[in-house]
Amino acid sequence: MKPKIVVTRQMTQAVMERIASDFDAILPPPGGMNPDQVLLALEESGAPGLLFNGGTRFDATYVARLPETLKVAASCSVGFDHVDLASIRDKGFIVTNTPEVLDNSVADFAFLLLLASARRLHEYDLTIREGWSRYFGVSEFLGNDVAGKTLAIVGMGRIGQALARRAQAFDMKVIYHNRRKLLAAAEHGATYCASLQELLPQADFLSLHAPATPETTNLLNAETIARLAKGAIVINTARGSLINDDALIAALQSGKVRGAGLDVFNGEPKIDPRYASLKNVILAPHMASATEETRTAMGMLCLDNIAAVLSGKAPLTQI
Repeated sequence: MKPKIVVTRQMTQAVMERIASDFDAILPPPGGMNPDQVLLALEESGAPGLLFNGGTRFDATYVARLPETLKVAASCSVGFDHVDLASIRDKGFIVTNTPEVLDNSVADFAFLLLLASARRLHEYDLTIREGWSRYFGVSEFLGNDVAGKTLAIVGMGRIGQALARRAQAFDMKVIYHNRRKLLAAAEHGATYCASLQELLPQADFLSLHAPATPETTNLLNAETIARLAKGAIVINTARGSLINDDALIAALQSGKVRGAGLDVFNGEPKIDPRYASLKNVILAPHMASATEETRTAMGMLCLDNIAAVLSGKAPLTQI
Protein backbone atom coordinates (compact mmCIF):
# COMPACT_ATOMS: atom_id res chain seq x y z
CA MET A 1 0.00 0.00 0.00
CA LYS A 2 1.10 3.57 -0.68
CA PRO A 3 2.01 5.60 2.43
CA LYS A 4 -0.72 8.01 3.49
CA ILE A 5 0.13 11.70 3.80
CA VAL A 6 -1.58 15.05 4.23
CA VAL A 7 -0.45 17.90 1.95
CA THR A 8 -1.29 21.38 3.25
CA ARG A 9 -0.42 23.47 0.16
CA GLN A 10 -0.49 22.94 -3.58
CA MET A 11 3.02 22.14 -4.83
CA THR A 12 4.62 22.41 -8.28
CA GLN A 13 3.31 20.14 -11.02
CA ALA A 14 6.28 17.75 -10.81
CA VAL A 15 5.85 17.36 -7.05
CA MET A 16 2.09 16.85 -7.34
CA GLU A 17 2.67 14.17 -9.98
CA ARG A 18 5.03 12.31 -7.65
CA ILE A 19 2.53 12.62 -4.80
CA ALA A 20 -0.16 11.09 -7.01
CA SER A 21 2.18 8.29 -8.08
CA ASP A 22 3.87 7.38 -4.80
CA PHE A 23 1.49 8.35 -2.00
CA ASP A 24 -2.10 8.04 -0.84
CA ALA A 25 -2.58 11.76 -0.26
CA ILE A 26 -5.19 14.02 1.26
CA LEU A 27 -4.79 17.08 -0.95
CA PRO A 28 -5.43 20.74 -0.09
CA PRO A 29 -8.17 22.99 -1.42
CA PRO A 30 -7.01 25.73 -3.87
CA GLY A 31 -6.14 28.15 -1.05
CA GLY A 32 -4.42 25.55 1.08
CA MET A 33 -5.39 24.15 4.46
CA ASN A 34 -5.60 26.30 7.56
CA PRO A 35 -4.20 24.83 10.81
CA ASP A 36 -7.55 23.48 11.96
CA GLN A 37 -8.11 21.81 8.59
CA VAL A 38 -4.67 20.21 8.86
CA LEU A 39 -5.54 18.78 12.27
CA LEU A 40 -8.87 17.46 11.03
CA ALA A 41 -7.28 15.82 7.98
CA LEU A 42 -4.62 14.13 10.14
CA GLU A 43 -7.19 12.91 12.67
CA GLU A 44 -9.71 11.59 10.15
CA SER A 45 -7.16 9.93 7.86
CA GLY A 46 -4.71 8.63 10.44
CA ALA A 47 -1.96 9.69 8.01
CA PRO A 48 1.55 9.22 9.42
CA GLY A 49 3.07 11.78 7.05
CA LEU A 50 2.57 15.52 6.65
CA LEU A 51 3.96 17.94 4.06
CA PHE A 52 3.58 21.52 5.32
CA ASN A 53 5.21 24.96 5.30
CA GLY A 54 5.53 28.02 7.51
CA GLY A 55 1.81 28.73 7.21
CA THR A 56 1.22 25.96 9.76
CA ARG A 57 2.91 27.00 12.98
CA PHE A 58 3.92 24.13 15.25
CA ASP A 59 3.89 25.97 18.56
CA ALA A 60 3.55 24.02 21.80
CA THR A 61 -0.24 24.30 21.91
CA TYR A 62 -0.65 23.12 18.33
CA VAL A 63 1.82 20.25 18.72
CA ALA A 64 -0.12 18.99 21.75
CA ARG A 65 -3.24 18.71 19.58
CA LEU A 66 -1.55 16.62 16.86
CA PRO A 67 -2.66 12.98 16.72
CA GLU A 68 -0.30 10.23 17.88
CA THR A 69 -0.52 8.65 14.41
CA LEU A 70 1.73 11.38 12.95
CA LYS A 71 5.26 10.05 12.50
CA VAL A 72 6.97 12.57 10.22
CA ALA A 73 6.25 16.18 9.25
CA ALA A 74 8.26 17.63 6.37
CA SER A 75 8.46 21.42 6.30
CA CYS A 76 8.94 22.89 2.84
CA SER A 77 11.34 25.53 4.15
CA VAL A 78 14.91 25.93 5.27
CA GLY A 79 14.01 28.06 8.29
CA PHE A 80 12.24 26.39 11.19
CA ASP A 81 11.30 29.24 13.51
CA HIS A 82 7.67 28.13 13.01
CA VAL A 83 8.46 24.84 14.78
CA ASP A 84 8.72 24.33 18.56
CA LEU A 85 11.40 21.65 18.65
CA ALA A 86 11.11 20.91 22.36
CA SER A 87 7.41 20.13 22.05
CA ILE A 88 8.04 17.93 19.04
CA ARG A 89 10.69 15.93 20.86
CA ASP A 90 8.23 15.36 23.70
CA LYS A 91 5.54 14.31 21.23
CA GLY A 92 7.90 11.86 19.56
CA PHE A 93 7.64 12.52 15.82
CA ILE A 94 10.26 13.64 13.31
CA VAL A 95 10.37 17.04 11.60
CA THR A 96 12.53 17.76 8.55
CA ASN A 97 13.36 20.84 6.49
CA THR A 98 14.91 21.60 3.09
CA PRO A 99 18.43 23.02 3.47
CA GLU A 100 20.86 23.60 0.57
CA VAL A 101 18.38 23.24 -2.32
CA LEU A 102 17.34 26.91 -2.17
CA ASP A 103 20.75 28.53 -1.62
CA ASN A 104 21.21 29.79 -5.17
CA SER A 105 17.69 31.09 -5.73
CA VAL A 106 17.68 33.05 -2.44
CA ALA A 107 21.17 34.45 -3.10
CA ASP A 108 20.05 35.47 -6.61
CA PHE A 109 17.04 37.25 -5.16
CA ALA A 110 19.07 39.00 -2.47
CA PHE A 111 21.45 40.29 -5.14
CA LEU A 112 18.50 41.29 -7.32
CA LEU A 113 17.18 43.42 -4.45
CA LEU A 114 20.67 44.84 -3.91
CA LEU A 115 21.10 45.88 -7.56
CA ALA A 116 17.55 47.21 -7.87
CA SER A 117 17.96 49.26 -4.69
CA ALA A 118 21.34 50.63 -5.72
CA ARG A 119 20.01 51.71 -9.13
CA ARG A 120 16.65 52.96 -7.78
CA LEU A 121 14.74 50.65 -10.12
CA HIS A 122 11.49 50.84 -8.14
CA GLU A 123 11.51 54.64 -8.29
CA TYR A 124 12.23 54.60 -12.03
CA ASP A 125 9.39 52.16 -12.60
CA LEU A 126 7.02 54.39 -10.60
CA THR A 127 8.12 57.42 -12.61
CA ILE A 128 6.97 55.73 -15.80
CA ARG A 129 3.73 54.40 -14.33
CA GLU A 130 2.83 57.75 -12.77
CA GLY A 131 3.41 59.64 -16.02
CA TRP A 132 6.96 60.36 -17.20
CA SER A 133 6.89 63.99 -18.30
CA ARG A 134 10.49 65.10 -18.89
CA TYR A 135 14.06 63.96 -19.35
CA PHE A 136 16.22 64.10 -16.25
CA GLY A 137 19.39 66.15 -16.09
CA VAL A 138 22.85 64.64 -15.85
CA SER A 139 22.98 65.11 -12.08
CA GLU A 140 19.36 64.21 -11.28
CA PHE A 141 17.78 61.04 -9.90
CA LEU A 142 21.04 59.12 -9.63
CA GLY A 143 21.67 55.66 -8.24
CA ASN A 144 24.97 54.12 -7.26
CA ASP A 145 27.43 51.67 -8.81
CA VAL A 146 28.04 48.50 -6.83
CA ALA A 147 31.56 47.85 -8.17
CA GLY A 148 34.14 48.85 -5.60
CA LYS A 149 31.54 49.06 -2.81
CA THR A 150 31.47 46.97 0.36
CA LEU A 151 28.82 44.34 0.96
CA ALA A 152 28.46 43.35 4.62
CA ILE A 153 26.82 39.97 5.20
CA VAL A 154 25.38 39.02 8.58
CA GLY A 155 25.07 35.24 8.74
CA MET A 156 27.61 33.52 6.50
CA GLY A 157 25.86 30.19 6.01
CA ARG A 158 25.33 28.59 2.63
CA ILE A 159 23.11 31.41 1.35
CA GLY A 160 25.48 34.09 2.64
CA GLN A 161 28.38 32.33 0.94
CA ALA A 162 26.44 32.10 -2.34
CA LEU A 163 25.71 35.83 -2.12
CA ALA A 164 29.39 36.56 -1.47
CA ARG A 165 30.35 34.77 -4.69
CA ARG A 166 27.86 36.80 -6.69
CA ALA A 167 29.01 40.08 -5.18
CA GLN A 168 32.64 39.35 -5.94
CA ALA A 169 31.74 38.76 -9.59
CA PHE A 170 30.51 42.38 -9.57
CA ASP A 171 33.83 43.58 -8.13
CA MET A 172 32.47 44.23 -4.67
CA LYS A 173 34.44 43.89 -1.46
CA VAL A 174 32.74 41.44 0.91
CA ILE A 175 32.95 41.41 4.68
CA TYR A 176 30.94 39.24 7.04
CA HIS A 177 29.95 38.63 10.63
CA ASN A 178 29.09 35.15 11.83
CA ARG A 179 28.95 33.26 15.10
CA ARG A 180 32.41 32.00 14.23
CA LYS A 181 35.05 32.61 11.58
CA LEU A 182 34.79 30.26 8.62
CA LEU A 183 37.58 28.23 7.11
CA ALA A 184 39.28 30.12 4.29
CA ALA A 185 37.75 27.89 1.62
CA ALA A 186 34.23 28.82 2.77
CA GLU A 187 34.97 32.56 2.97
CA HIS A 188 35.40 32.92 -0.79
CA GLY A 189 37.72 35.85 -0.23
CA ALA A 190 35.45 37.64 2.24
CA THR A 191 36.90 39.28 5.35
CA TYR A 192 35.68 38.27 8.80
CA CYS A 193 34.51 40.88 11.32
CA ALA A 194 34.38 39.63 14.89
CA SER A 195 31.53 41.97 15.87
CA LEU A 196 28.69 43.97 14.37
CA GLN A 197 30.33 47.08 15.76
CA GLU A 198 33.30 46.40 13.49
CA LEU A 199 31.23 45.41 10.46
CA LEU A 200 28.46 48.02 10.28
CA PRO A 201 30.47 51.23 9.71
CA GLN A 202 32.13 49.64 6.67
CA ALA A 203 28.89 48.61 4.95
CA ASP A 204 27.68 50.28 1.77
CA PHE A 205 25.21 47.39 1.55
CA LEU A 206 24.04 45.26 4.48
CA SER A 207 22.45 41.89 3.72
CA LEU A 208 20.87 39.84 6.52
CA HIS A 209 21.07 36.04 6.43
CA ALA A 210 20.96 35.07 10.10
CA PRO A 211 18.34 32.64 11.46
CA ALA A 212 15.45 33.85 13.59
CA THR A 213 16.45 33.29 17.22
CA PRO A 214 15.99 35.23 20.44
CA GLU A 215 19.54 36.52 19.97
CA THR A 216 18.87 37.89 16.46
CA THR A 217 15.49 39.49 17.19
CA ASN A 218 15.71 43.23 16.38
CA LEU A 219 19.34 42.76 15.35
CA LEU A 220 18.90 45.84 13.17
CA ASN A 221 17.61 48.48 15.56
CA ALA A 222 18.14 52.18 16.29
CA GLU A 223 21.51 51.53 17.90
CA THR A 224 22.91 49.30 15.16
CA ILE A 225 21.51 51.50 12.38
CA ALA A 226 23.30 54.46 13.96
CA ARG A 227 26.58 52.60 13.35
CA LEU A 228 25.91 52.32 9.61
CA ALA A 229 27.47 54.86 7.30
CA LYS A 230 24.93 57.39 6.02
CA GLY A 231 23.38 56.18 2.79
CA ALA A 232 23.80 52.44 3.32
CA ILE A 233 21.28 50.08 1.74
CA VAL A 234 19.67 47.22 3.70
CA ILE A 235 18.62 43.86 2.22
CA ASN A 236 16.64 41.23 4.13
CA THR A 237 15.72 37.83 2.71
CA ALA A 238 16.11 35.98 6.04
CA ARG A 239 13.37 36.68 8.60
CA GLY A 240 11.40 39.82 9.43
CA SER A 241 12.16 39.52 13.13
CA LEU A 242 15.78 40.55 12.47
CA ILE A 243 14.62 44.14 11.88
CA ASN A 244 12.98 46.63 14.21
CA ASP A 245 10.47 48.24 11.85
CA ASP A 246 10.21 51.55 13.68
CA ALA A 247 13.98 52.03 13.56
CA LEU A 248 14.40 51.08 9.90
CA ILE A 249 11.43 53.16 8.73
CA ALA A 250 12.73 56.21 10.59
CA ALA A 251 16.15 55.73 9.01
CA LEU A 252 14.63 55.38 5.54
CA GLN A 253 12.57 58.52 6.04
CA SER A 254 15.54 60.54 7.27
CA GLY A 255 17.95 59.32 4.60
CA LYS A 256 20.27 57.67 7.12
CA VAL A 257 19.48 54.47 5.20
CA ARG A 258 19.26 55.25 1.51
CA GLY A 259 17.14 52.30 0.49
CA ALA A 260 16.02 48.79 1.36
CA GLY A 261 15.04 45.58 -0.38
CA LEU A 262 12.77 43.49 1.84
CA ASP A 263 11.34 40.03 1.20
CA VAL A 264 10.40 39.16 4.80
CA PHE A 265 8.52 41.07 7.49
CA ASN A 266 7.35 41.06 11.07
CA GLY A 267 3.77 39.80 11.22
CA GLU A 268 3.65 38.67 7.61
CA PRO A 269 1.55 38.33 5.55
CA LYS A 270 0.45 41.62 7.09
CA ILE A 271 3.21 44.21 7.19
CA ASP A 272 3.76 47.67 8.61
CA PRO A 273 1.81 49.86 6.12
CA ARG A 274 4.42 52.60 6.32
CA TYR A 275 6.74 50.54 4.13
CA ALA A 276 4.31 50.75 1.23
CA SER A 277 4.43 54.56 1.31
CA LEU A 278 8.22 54.71 0.93
CA LYS A 279 9.52 54.97 -2.62
CA ASN A 280 13.04 53.98 -1.57
CA VAL A 281 11.95 50.49 -0.51
CA ILE A 282 11.48 47.46 -2.76
CA LEU A 283 8.98 45.00 -1.29
CA ALA A 284 8.42 41.32 -2.09
CA PRO A 285 5.97 38.85 -0.45
CA HIS A 286 8.49 36.28 0.89
CA MET A 287 9.37 34.94 -2.55
CA ALA A 288 13.17 34.61 -2.56
CA SER A 289 13.03 30.85 -3.21
CA ALA A 290 10.14 31.13 -5.66
CA THR A 291 11.49 29.53 -8.83
CA GLU A 292 10.02 26.47 -10.50
CA GLU A 293 13.29 24.60 -10.11
CA THR A 294 13.84 25.45 -6.46
CA ARG A 295 10.30 24.89 -5.23
CA THR A 296 10.27 21.54 -7.06
CA ALA A 297 13.56 20.54 -5.42
CA MET A 298 12.20 21.57 -2.01
CA GLY A 299 9.03 19.55 -2.48
CA MET A 300 10.94 16.50 -3.68
CA LEU A 301 13.23 16.63 -0.64
CA CYS A 302 10.16 16.77 1.62
CA LEU A 303 8.79 13.65 -0.06
CA ASP A 304 12.17 11.92 0.16
CA ASN A 305 12.19 12.57 3.91
CA ILE A 306 8.65 11.30 4.39
CA ALA A 307 9.28 8.20 2.28
CA ALA A 308 12.46 7.42 4.19
CA VAL A 309 10.88 7.66 7.64
CA LEU A 310 7.75 5.73 6.71
CA SER A 311 9.87 2.92 5.28
CA GLY A 312 11.88 2.65 8.48
CA LYS A 313 14.95 4.56 7.30
CA ALA A 314 16.64 7.66 8.71
CA PRO A 315 15.42 11.03 7.38
CA LEU A 316 17.75 12.91 5.06
CA THR A 317 17.45 16.35 6.66
CA GLN A 318 15.99 16.09 10.14
CA ILE A 319 15.83 19.34 12.09
